[in-house]
Amino acid sequence: MYPEAYIEYLAHFHGLRDYFECHEILEEHWKEDPRESRKLHWVGLIQIAVGLYHHRRCNFTGAKRMITNAKRIVLNEREELKNLAINVDELSENLTSELQRINKALPYNSFEIPLTNNALITMCQNRCLELGCIYGSKSDLANIELIDRHTRRDRSDIIQERKQQQQLKQQKRNG
Repeated sequence: MYPEAYIEYLAHFHGLRDYFECHEILEEHWKEDPRESRKLHWVGLIQIAVGLYHHRRCNFTGAKRMITNAKRIVLNEREELKNLAINVDELSENLTSELQRINKALPYNSFEIPLTNNALITMCQNRCLELGCIYGSKSDLANIELIDRHTRRDRSDIIQERKQQQQLKQQKRNG
Protein backbone atom coordinates (compact mmCIF):
# COMPACT_ATOMS: atom_id res chain seq x y z
CA MET A 1 0.00 0.00 0.00
CA TYR A 2 2.83 2.41 0.88
CA PRO A 3 6.10 2.55 -1.04
CA GLU A 4 8.95 0.80 0.75
CA ALA A 5 11.05 3.96 0.41
CA TYR A 6 8.39 5.91 2.33
CA ILE A 7 8.43 3.41 5.21
CA GLU A 8 12.23 3.53 5.21
CA TYR A 9 12.12 7.35 5.24
CA LEU A 10 9.71 7.36 8.19
CA ALA A 11 11.82 4.85 10.13
CA HIS A 12 14.97 6.92 9.64
CA PHE A 13 13.02 10.11 10.39
CA HIS A 14 11.29 8.99 13.60
CA GLY A 15 13.77 6.38 14.81
CA LEU A 16 17.33 7.25 13.90
CA ARG A 17 16.62 10.96 13.28
CA ASP A 18 18.99 10.59 10.34
CA TYR A 19 17.60 13.39 8.22
CA PHE A 20 20.45 13.19 5.73
CA GLU A 21 19.59 9.56 5.01
CA CYS A 22 15.89 10.48 4.80
CA HIS A 23 16.80 12.87 2.01
CA GLU A 24 18.84 10.22 0.21
CA ILE A 25 16.10 7.57 0.48
CA LEU A 26 13.24 9.70 -0.79
CA GLU A 27 15.24 11.50 -3.45
CA GLU A 28 16.16 8.15 -4.98
CA HIS A 29 12.49 7.11 -4.88
CA TRP A 30 11.37 10.45 -6.36
CA LYS A 31 13.85 10.13 -9.23
CA GLU A 32 12.47 6.73 -10.23
CA ASP A 33 9.65 8.53 -12.04
CA PRO A 34 10.33 10.24 -15.35
CA ARG A 35 11.29 13.88 -14.85
CA GLU A 36 7.97 15.19 -16.21
CA SER A 37 5.85 13.08 -13.85
CA ARG A 38 7.75 13.34 -10.57
CA LYS A 39 5.55 13.86 -7.53
CA LEU A 40 5.91 17.14 -5.66
CA HIS A 41 4.74 15.72 -2.33
CA TRP A 42 7.96 13.69 -2.14
CA VAL A 43 9.92 16.93 -2.53
CA GLY A 44 8.01 18.40 0.42
CA LEU A 45 8.96 15.46 2.63
CA ILE A 46 12.57 15.64 1.44
CA GLN A 47 12.68 19.35 2.25
CA ILE A 48 11.33 18.76 5.75
CA ALA A 49 14.22 16.38 6.41
CA VAL A 50 16.78 18.75 4.86
CA GLY A 51 15.39 21.69 6.84
CA LEU A 52 15.66 19.75 10.09
CA TYR A 53 19.19 18.66 9.18
CA HIS A 54 20.12 22.34 8.72
CA HIS A 55 18.35 23.40 11.92
CA ARG A 56 20.13 20.75 13.97
CA ARG A 57 23.43 22.13 12.61
CA CYS A 58 22.35 25.72 13.43
CA ASN A 59 22.21 26.68 9.76
CA PHE A 60 19.14 28.84 10.31
CA THR A 61 19.16 30.36 6.81
CA GLY A 62 19.10 26.97 5.08
CA ALA A 63 16.60 25.61 7.60
CA LYS A 64 14.21 28.52 7.07
CA ARG A 65 14.37 28.20 3.29
CA MET A 66 13.72 24.45 3.32
CA ILE A 67 10.95 24.48 5.94
CA THR A 68 9.21 27.43 4.24
CA ASN A 69 9.27 25.60 0.89
CA ALA A 70 8.17 22.37 2.53
CA LYS A 71 5.21 24.04 4.20
CA ARG A 72 4.05 25.52 0.89
CA ILE A 73 4.27 22.10 -0.76
CA VAL A 74 2.48 20.40 2.15
CA LEU A 75 -0.45 22.79 1.80
CA ASN A 76 -0.56 22.43 -1.99
CA GLU A 77 -0.20 18.64 -1.94
CA ARG A 78 -2.73 18.06 0.83
CA GLU A 79 -4.60 15.16 -0.82
CA GLU A 80 -1.46 13.26 -1.82
CA LEU A 81 -0.10 13.55 1.72
CA LYS A 82 -3.42 12.46 3.23
CA ASN A 83 -3.14 9.37 1.01
CA LEU A 84 0.20 8.71 2.72
CA ALA A 85 -1.63 8.75 6.09
CA ILE A 86 -0.28 12.14 7.13
CA ASN A 87 -2.39 14.49 9.21
CA VAL A 88 -1.75 17.52 7.02
CA ASP A 89 -3.27 20.11 9.37
CA GLU A 90 -1.12 18.93 12.27
CA LEU A 91 1.96 18.72 10.05
CA SER A 92 1.34 22.29 8.90
CA GLU A 93 1.09 23.41 12.54
CA ASN A 94 4.33 21.56 13.34
CA LEU A 95 6.05 23.29 10.42
CA THR A 96 4.78 26.69 11.61
CA SER A 97 6.18 25.98 15.08
CA GLU A 98 9.47 24.85 13.54
CA LEU A 99 9.70 28.08 11.53
CA GLN A 100 9.09 30.11 14.70
CA ARG A 101 11.93 28.25 16.43
CA ILE A 102 14.21 28.82 13.44
CA ASN A 103 13.33 32.54 13.21
CA LYS A 104 14.20 32.95 16.89
CA ALA A 105 17.45 30.96 16.38
CA LEU A 106 16.30 28.47 19.02
CA PRO A 107 18.01 25.08 19.18
CA TYR A 108 16.67 22.11 17.27
CA ASN A 109 14.08 19.81 18.86
CA SER A 110 13.02 16.45 17.46
CA PHE A 111 10.12 16.82 15.05
CA GLU A 112 7.21 14.50 14.26
CA ILE A 113 5.35 13.82 11.05
CA PRO A 114 1.88 13.00 12.40
CA LEU A 115 0.59 9.75 10.94
CA THR A 116 -3.04 8.63 10.92
CA ASN A 117 -2.76 4.95 10.04
CA ASN A 118 -1.91 2.49 12.82
CA ALA A 119 -0.81 -0.20 10.38
CA LEU A 120 1.72 2.21 8.85
CA ILE A 121 2.98 3.18 12.29
CA THR A 122 3.42 -0.51 13.14
CA MET A 123 5.37 -1.07 9.91
CA CYS A 124 7.63 1.86 10.81
CA GLN A 125 8.07 0.62 14.39
CA ASN A 126 9.05 -2.82 13.09
CA ARG A 127 11.53 -1.31 10.62
CA CYS A 128 13.02 0.76 13.44
CA LEU A 129 13.57 -2.41 15.46
CA GLU A 130 15.39 -3.92 12.46
CA LEU A 131 17.54 -0.77 12.31
CA GLY A 132 18.30 -1.04 16.03
CA CYS A 133 16.35 2.01 17.14
CA ILE A 134 13.01 2.92 18.65
CA TYR A 135 10.28 4.71 16.71
CA GLY A 136 9.65 8.13 18.27
CA SER A 137 13.03 8.41 19.99
CA LYS A 138 14.58 11.85 20.31
CA SER A 139 17.57 13.06 18.33
CA ASP A 140 21.02 12.43 19.76
CA LEU A 141 22.53 15.91 19.63
CA ALA A 142 25.95 14.58 20.65
CA ASN A 143 26.19 12.23 17.66
CA ILE A 144 28.59 14.12 15.38
CA GLU A 145 28.42 11.35 12.75
CA LEU A 146 24.72 12.04 12.43
CA ILE A 147 24.82 15.82 12.72
CA ASP A 148 27.69 16.34 10.25
CA ARG A 149 26.79 13.41 8.02
CA HIS A 150 27.29 15.28 4.75
CA THR A 151 30.91 16.11 5.64
CA ARG A 152 31.78 12.61 6.81
CA ARG A 153 30.50 10.43 3.98
CA ASP A 154 32.65 8.91 1.28
CA ARG A 155 32.18 11.10 -1.79
CA SER A 156 34.95 9.61 -3.91
CA ASP A 157 32.48 8.22 -6.47
CA ILE A 158 30.78 11.62 -6.82
CA ILE A 159 34.12 13.40 -7.18
CA GLN A 160 35.27 10.87 -9.80
CA GLU A 161 32.02 11.30 -11.76
CA ARG A 162 32.41 15.10 -11.73
CA LYS A 163 35.99 14.82 -13.00
CA GLN A 164 34.85 12.55 -15.82
CA GLN A 165 32.08 14.99 -16.77
CA GLN A 166 34.55 17.90 -16.76
CA GLN A 167 36.92 15.93 -18.98
CA LEU A 168 34.11 15.15 -21.43
CA LYS A 169 33.12 18.85 -21.58
CA GLN A 170 36.74 19.83 -22.13
CA GLN A 171 37.09 17.27 -24.93
CA LYS A 172 33.96 18.61 -26.63
CA ARG A 173 35.28 22.16 -26.43
CA ASN A 174 38.66 21.12 -27.84
CA GLY A 175 37.15 18.60 -30.26
